[in-house]
Amino acid sequence: MGGNKAEVPAIRISHLNKMYKLYDRPSDRLKEALGLSRKKRYHELYALKDVSFDVKRGETVGIIGVNGSGKSTILKIITGVVTPTSGEVAADGRISALLELGAGFNMEYTGMENIYLNGTMMGFSREEIDQRIDGILAFADIGEFINQPVKTYSSGMFVRLAFAVAINIDPEILIVDEALSVGDVFFQAKCYHKFEEFRSEGKTILFVSHDLSSISKYCDRVILLNKGVMLAEGRPKDMVDLYKKLLVGLPADGSGADGAGGNDVQGAGSVIPDEDSLTGGLPRNPETNEYGEGQAHFTRVVTFDDKGLLTNSIEKGRRFVIEARIHFDQDVEEPICAFTFKNLKGTEITGTNTMFEKEDIGPKKAGDEIAVRFEQYMNLQGGEYLLSFGCTGYHKGEFRVFHRLYDILNVTVISAKNTVGFYDMDSTVSVESL
Repeated sequence: MGGNKAEVPAIRISHLNKMYKLYDRPSDRLKEALGLSRKKRYHELYALKDVSFDVKRGETVGIIGVNGSGKSTILKIITGVVTPTSGEVAADGRISALLELGAGFNMEYTGMENIYLNGTMMGFSREEIDQRIDGILAFADIGEFINQPVKTYSSGMFVRLAFAVAINIDPEILIVDEALSVGDVFFQAKCYHKFEEFRSEGKTILFVSHDLSSISKYCDRVILLNKGVMLAEGRPKDMVDLYKKLLVGLPADGSGADGAGGNDVQGAGSVIPDEDSLTGGLPRNPETNEYGEGQAHFTRVVTFDDKGLLTNSIEKGRRFVIEARIHFDQDVEEPICAFTFKNLKGTEITGTNTMFEKEDIGPKKAGDEIAVRFEQYMNLQGGEYLLSFGCTGYHKGEFRVFHRLYDILNVTVISAKNTVGFYDMDSTVSVESL
């Protein structure tokens, strides 16, 4: 590519297009292949449309976007797995790709034989693989199974070996597609440590992930794709904000990426999309446990971030709002509205209700409707949680459950720093010499 190597981009994407031909019937594909028809028998689907960007040497760049936006297609084109329809792709440096782990493995071969097979496919001589074999075996840590056919491996052992082979070839460019969270928690920690090691060594990293915490923590820059089009690129925080708009069907035109209103979350209800669904367009858990006697029912349960944006992705350390709207079908003396966060194992982490918060709703008549807003800081660790809602209270002198929606919403907490346990104590640390 010429020029000073330090100034030459590690990866250059220029006006990249990838078009797939979709046929209504297999016979149409055959007729076209044999030249039996002059009529166009397919319609075009563009996985990528005129995408251009550079990745600087030593930079960590993330690619985000909803499913079907073309993220994985770009990585496959860079690594030569997929051929572009038009445009140019140039990579300057040895690439290691963590795409479909184990795709080049022969299931009949032993783990050791597959190491040498994959190393040869990557362009290494046997001597070069010999130099790396100890590191690969130590990283995979599957013991004597290395000499057994991989068809006998558990899924965990398989991905450990595949990851170890891919990541221990000392690449200049690392390309990753949702491959860091493999194996058990200890192996995941090892993978992330290796990832950090690559960054500290000045390796160039390009990766796709739905884990917004990893995107925020590791990336110097983020590219946002939607339906094959590159919408924007910039700071991780700004791109994550735009991405959250896409997730709920709002336009992500790049305006207001820094957010108007700062940490003010008042009046959040004004940005709910115009639709009638219970969750305002946020993904609803199909396994929601819903029950109640029916004296009242929820008409809306949603969450807003610190900018008043309807989203189920909340940044750790930021204020956010949980809003519940309740319609009363009968006269109710003392209603109570509650929410609860659980982890994915079902353990209740935290929650509160209007009674604990000493916010008396007061008696309600049939036909009344209220909006209850809980505003607070997000201090949970980064990760995935389930949010439940309940409307209970006293009816004719007895405690009743009017309506409950258990685990209806998934909430993703985005964090660039996690501590131990379920929540962060937000400690301030000082060190002094004595």
